[in-house]
Amino acid sequence: MGERLLTVDGLSTHFFTYAGVVKAVNGVSFTLDRKETLGIVGESGSGKTVAALSLMRLIPDPPGKIVEGSLMLGDRDLRKLSDEEIRQVRGNDIAMIFQDPMTSLNPVLKIGNQIAEAIILHQDKGKGEAWKMAAELLDRVGIPDAEKRVNQYPFEFSGGMRQRAMIAMAISCNPDILIADEPTTALDVTIQAQIIDVIEEMQQAYESGVILITHDLGVVAEIADKVMVMYGGRTVEYGGIDEIFYNPHHPYTWGLLGSLPRLDQTEKTRLTPIKGQPPDLIALPSGCPFVGRCLYERPTCRNQWPALEIVGPEHGVNCWIPEDERREVRASLPHFQEYAK
Repeated sequence: MGERLLTVDGLSTHFFTYAGVVKAVNGVSFTLDRKETLGIVGESGSGKTVAALSLMRLIPDPPGKIVEGSLMLGDRDLRKLSDEEIRQVRGNDIAMIFQDPMTSLNPVLKIGNQIAEAIILHQDKGKGEAWKMAAELLDRVGIPDAEKRVNQYPFEFSGGMRQRAMIAMAISCNPDILIADEPTTALDVTIQAQIIDVIEEMQQAYESGVILITHDLGVVAEIADKVMVMYGGRTVEYGGIDEIFYNPHHPYTWGLLGSLPRLDQTEKTRLTPIKGQPPDLIALPSGCPFVGRCLYERPTCRNQWPALEIVGPEHGVNCWIPEDERREVRASLPHFQEYAK
């Protein structure tokens, strides 16, 4: 195990609205080591981005608030830092590549100014030197004619180039932790592969820990070391990449993997969707949030959240279905028959 960078224990983040309390994240725990990549997966509304924004202390208050849990960056609890101290952490110790670069970049500021701002703030550089470093960073992430591009505005960049500029901004201060929130969304497959390559190269160069938030399980399979599966604001399964893909234990994980297109399928083979709708985060059941869509639910699932069950090396699941029954059910599913253990 490498150097422990981050320990999140029992994180709960809620939004207090006129309609009720939106329980976006409920009791989430995970760790991140140096040079390790954690993939956080789950459908929209599962709490992935809110968990990441909680780490950055970027939850708008009001209406949002971290109501419980500790966020340990080394020996520092991020929840206890002052506003000034957390500003020093953002960008310097933890950096984030936000989901939509077009709305995350300031449209009226040149790209160079936006990258140089973080360098001036955290590295105590002059404007001229910071501008030069910004051009070098653009070149490093693969943007051609960086000396010219640094003087351009976001609208003059393509989607892939804007994402690269966001990566350049994120790595400008050599952060220990890089959070990438849907970094390949709305990009074509070729550009997606290039962006993932850039993130991997930056991770190797700076020995950073990476938290990758994505819907794309193919991307997770390619670069993640371990995976956290979220649903309804909770972690339902957590483990190494091989354990999650080849030995999954939670019905929701089965559903995610079963809904993927496969190369060995014919063109007429239909995808297998997860039936039903995501839960209302204002009216979550006291038990498992997946209970309304689970084909194998039992009365206990609705009334009580299951304790964490360790099913393998660093592999845990929260599920009331007995382990031997889970193995039998999984072995009967078409997508997992070849991997049944």
